[in-house]
Parts: sequence; structure tokens; C-alpha cells
Amino acid sequence: MESLVDALLDRTAVPKSEPRDATHIAIATTNGIDYLASWNFKHILNPATMRLIETVCRQSGFDPPILVTPQQLYEAYDGS
Repeated sequence: MESLVDALLDRTAVPKSEPRDATHIAIATTNGIDYLASWNFKHILNPATMRLIETVCRQSGFDPPILVTPQQLYEAYDGS
């Protein structure tokens, strides 16, 4: 998990000033979580950032979680 945090920060998938965001992503990724819900549009749910996060996770040997808002996750399971 720590090596994925470092990779996310080193490859600027997450800004170095936001190690907690990188840790959040790495914990979900290394534990095989299918979805990661967040309201963080600046560092996680930004379309350009999402692509880079996915790339870094895959290059590190992990399948990344699908990044969604809590609302998207709720609607997917609620059937709305």
C-alpha cells in the first residue's frame, strides 16, 4: 500500500501536498475495493486525474476501484 501511495504522489496522479488522498486511493486499491466514493473533485474525481490514477494503479499491478460520487453509488444500487 505504501509503495502505491508513493507512486501516486511521485507520478503526480495526486499532488504531493495531498498524501491523505493518495493513501485513501491506495488503501481501496490494494484491498480490492470495487468502488471508491468521494466528493473530492479537485484531487480524485477530476477526469484527467482519474485517468492518471487508473494508469498508476495498473502500472503498479493493481486493478483500481471505480471512482464515483456517493450519489452515483447510491443511484446505482437504489435503481433510481
